[in-house]
Amino acid sequence: MSRAMQCQSRLPWGSWTQLRGSLPERRGTRRAYLCAASVPGTASSSFLRKSLRADGTSLPRSCVHHQGGSQEPPSQPSSPRHGLTALRNVASSDAIKKHQKSLSAWFSHQPNEERQFGPSFSLDAVHVDPVIRESSLEEILKPSPDLTIQNQLQQRCSRKISLQNLFDADACGRQVKTAVLFGTVGTGKSTLIKKMVVDWCHGRLPRFELVIPFSCEDLSQSHTPISLKRLITKKYQHLRDVVPMLGTSNLRMLFILNGLERLNLDFRLAGTELCCDPNEPIPPPAIVVNLLRKYLLPEASIIVTTRPSAVRRIPGKYVGRYAEICGFSDTNLQKLYFQMRLSQPGCSGEDGSVNSPGSSSGEQDNLVEMLSRNLERHNQIAAACFLPSYCWLVCTTLHFLYFTKTVPPSQTLTGIYTSFLRLNFSGEVLDSTDPTNISMMKYVAKTVGKLAHEGVMSRKTCFSEEDLQQCFEVEMKTESELNLLEVFRSDVFRFFLTPCVQPGKEHTFVFTIPAMQEYLAALYVVLGEKKTLAQRVGKELSEVFGRVSEDVVVVLNIISKVLPLRFLPVLLNLLKVFPRYFSRLSGKDRDTIARTMAEEMFKEEDYFNDDVLDQINSSILGMEGPMRHPDEVSDDEVFELFPIFMGGILSRRNRAILEQLGCSIKNLAAFEIAKAMKKTVIRNSRKGLPPSELMDYLFFLHEFQNERFTAEAIRSLRTVNLSSVKMTPLKCSVLASVMGTTCHEVEELNLTSCNLDTSSLRTLFPVLLRCKALHLQLNSLGPDACKEIRDLLLHDKCVVSNLRRSCPGAGGGGQKARDAGHSAPVLQRHQRGRQTGTSHAAHGSGRHQGAGLPYSRHRRL
Repeated sequence: MSRAMQCQSRLPWGSWTQLRGSLPERRGTRRAYLCAASVPGTASSSFLRKSLRADGTSLPRSCVHHQGGSQEPPSQPSSPRHGLTALRNVASSDAIKKHQKSLSAWFSHQPNEERQFGPSFSLDAVHVDPVIRESSLEEILKPSPDLTIQNQLQQRCSRKISLQNLFDADACGRQVKTAVLFGTVGTGKSTLIKKMVVDWCHGRLPRFELVIPFSCEDLSQSHTPISLKRLITKKYQHLRDVVPMLGTSNLRMLFILNGLERLNLDFRLAGTELCCDPNEPIPPPAIVVNLLRKYLLPEASIIVTTRPSAVRRIPGKYVGRYAEICGFSDTNLQKLYFQMRLSQPGCSGEDGSVNSPGSSSGEQDNLVEMLSRNLERHNQIAAACFLPSYCWLVCTTLHFLYFTKTVPPSQTLTGIYTSFLRLNFSGEVLDSTDPTNISMMKYVAKTVGKLAHEGVMSRKTCFSEEDLQQCFEVEMKTESELNLLEVFRSDVFRFFLTPCVQPGKEHTFVFTIPAMQEYLAALYVVLGEKKTLAQRVGKELSEVFGRVSEDVVVVLNIISKVLPLRFLPVLLNLLKVFPRYFSRLSGKDRDTIARTMAEEMFKEEDYFNDDVLDQINSSILGMEGPMRHPDEVSDDEVFELFPIFMGGILSRRNRAILEQLGCSIKNLAAFEIAKAMKKTVIRNSRKGLPPSELMDYLFFLHEFQNERFTAEAIRSLRTVNLSSVKMTPLKCSVLASVMGTTCHEVEELNLTSCNLDTSSLRTLFPVLLRCKALHLQLNSLGPDACKEIRDLLLHDKCVVSNLRRSCPGAGGGGQKARDAGHSAPVLQRHQRGRQTGTSHAAHGSGRHQGAGLPYSRHRRL
């Protein structure tokens, strides 16, 4: 029976709701094991060969406690020291120590994303173990029950098991030698295995005397026959003195096979012959098959990690225990992760200082407290943080919003989301057995991106089963397409979509993080997947005609040398007409992308919303104040990040990362889109934007990372009005960075009631020098700010001729300030009036209350 037919027999295509059943429980008591482990992901690890999932945090080694590390069954015949004694006889114990040191140093490498988007953590950083549930092959193969997410999350997760007890005897008393750890994308499989290896390197896993990790992705790259002993010494040269002892001693050994879905294994004798000799050269997949058969080194223990779709590739008779990684299915684990991660030294800034304004330890504690409260009262974000990878994304976004003092080109919001996808997908193919070898991210962009784009266009965030069927199933025509859809549903679907927890919407799906919908919609458009039927047919015909014309041209050129036919030049030109005509249509398609970006950027109905940075902050930390009644009609959804992500994806750095994920955006396409944008985006920006929309436009230019385009756009802005915008350190850095692309003078810069402080003036100093009229009223400017203003006015390049400020006694530069603005008592009264609204942390959601503007619509999770 084909795999597509098996899929249809297990899970009806019309019932997407059944996917909810595999979500583990979140509530109830749960014992949290804190074990020293690495931070998420290492891009250069030979063991992983893929970026690790972002879901780890850290504790000192003294906090580490392992249970069952030496709980061997009494039936084990050999002495625990017997194998080690044999190794010492040949001086192999030193080789194992060198092996441990080498593995520890190798796994200490941090991914670029970890150093770039937040404070780095050492290998002994806190790691919160995800919930691991013992399972069986029957449970894996049977259809998931049709349950809502609320019922499923409230159901107790039975048969929990810790990583240290995977090799304990099973219920029948049989010794477990092979354990399969499986979990969907983002649950933390690779990070959990990495923690186990690091624990062994530091002597905290005494059950095994030797651990040998293999990456199945690495093994899949070679088809040359090689012996097991040669393979081990090729990957780990320090073990060359230990390898001769394999199979001849009672060495307690553990093989780790990470990412089994990368290998195509054939357990049939006709496909893979039996081999028990570790010196016999055979293909790497055959080595893995014979290890799992227990025909090669039967005394060795094996841990296999894989995605759910590949579990059945190993016959059940070769597996002693199945265990499912369920992520942070307990809210307490999520809180523990956020507390450990956000409270780490250095989280509050690059210099590690906790005394600077806006980055104190009290603010860190405030963030953790507000995030915990939102987890308790807002179940949707708790459902998102069920995946440890999304916990990393939340912490990284908060670090970007609160503790970013400067914004180098590498730090953008689009860059965070692109790097987040690289950490979790790293160019993986969706199904290694499929001949198309389509990358997982490319498949997601074509299918989930289509759903996301249709939601943005219809301003919708909840999707029914019918919506899912239209996007995923309507174009299924071949067996291969059905197989790919089955793999996607079992391995990737829950990474992007989760059942809604709002009352009355339990049978609909929402994106795990709202901003992810806008990112995928932007990726769908920029990749050119949004095409009409005529455009799709035209592209296919163009490719066919292009290939045929090349072959025909060669043949006709040969014939023309023998038979000088007059009609041959005409025929050659006709063959070239269609590809040229289609290239013109492609250019119009890029004009359409630019127009879409401009239309979404400057929608008048979004003019009085909060700027996008405040919207993201509110979605994570929640809104202070009374909760909305479930029956109350909600405002229209806002999708102001959609055009910003479109611009950010076109930046050179993000295009390079997406290229690694199998989503190619050519330089010519990016150039033509940018060229078309000059006619639309820049022209619309000259109409005069409200302050919050102008801040979004400046943030768009920062995300676009095109200095020439930004300079031309900024030169068209003679007046910059950002009054009542909450100018956080990040926004001040964005304003300084974008305005710094040109040197033109600004007629007027209005920063009234922007919550500026002294550090804000220092950040904006180069911009303030070029402003003729400067408005600084109603800000938190104390005596230190007066010194900054004095230095500004006395600067040789200062062009300020009209200054409105509320700082008394600006010093010797007072003759340049023709208008002194409000007096101190008036300022105090205004400040007392503005403080009546409720604010949270550093970003206030009620900024329009003090400024007298209409209330804004906020993005809600």
